[in-house]
Amino acid sequence: MDQKYVDLFDRYTHGQMKRRDFLERLTLLAGGTAAASAILPALENNYAMAEMVAESDARIAPETITYDSSAGKISGYLVKPKNNQRAGGVIVISENRGLNPHIKDVTRRIATEGFLALAPDYLSIKGGTPKDEDKAREMIQTLKPEETVAISRASLAVSAARPDCTGKVGAVGFCWGGGRVGELAVNEPALAAGVVYYGSQPKSDQVPAIKAPLLLNYAGLDERINAGIADFEKALKDNGKVYELFIYEGANHAFNNDTNAARYNKDTAELAWSRTVEFLSKNLATA
Repeated sequence: MDQKYVDLFDRYTHGQMKRRDFLERLTLLAGGTAAASAILPALENNYAMAEMVAESDARIAPETITYDSSAGKISGYLVKPKNNQRAGGVIVISENRGLNPHIKDVTRRIATEGFLALAPDYLSIKGGTPKDEDKAREMIQTLKPEETVAISRASLAVSAARPDCTGKVGAVGFCWGGGRVGELAVNEPALAAGVVYYGSQPKSDQVPAIKAPLLLNYAGLDERINAGIADFEKALKDNGKVYELFIYEGANHAFNNDTNAARYNKDTAELAWSRTVEFLSKNLATA
């Protein structure tokens, strides 16, 4: 797909224009309503494709749990391996659409890798993630930093305290969630590992507070997010932080989202995922 359509969609999904304006500009770029209508399905998520690991998969046991945070009562999607062994915990933090079918599937995938995976619904304090993605994005934008930090820290603490968890807990986040992983790393020294997928970076003066090792996955075509990489990496180096950073050339923002035909990049997603599993396994090991 022509990059101009992907870039336009990225601006829309990250709050730089309303849906009406997006559709008008898409129609102009495509040369007409019919062409725009043909392009739109490839740009939007199709959750009918969001089940790489079924809820009924014999390897896992999914459930919904509720727990307290200082921001309010939280609902979370918890998936644990069925091997009856204690596992390292992983907090899975969503894109700016909330806890949707794709993120639930990613949470199940992480559990099949041997981790106790918990995806908090950050919109719990707003009534929960709605099916309407535009509404979910609007609601995400109203969350305050102190609320997201409180939810992330509570999710980590709840995971670490479970008898089926080793006590070591990491986090992986995508897009908006990638930014929240950085935010958690700054605010929670107990975080054992942080994996960021194309998320905004903490400010340089916040970097000294980071204790967790970080795995940073960025998309080569993602100019908006990548503008902050240089300053962030300099601060990481200057402060002696442990990190791995990869920029995947030719990949778009949201390259891991296999429900989005225009931006999903299978080869890149698989490579980044293998690095993610290896990184989490190394840093959440009990030994």
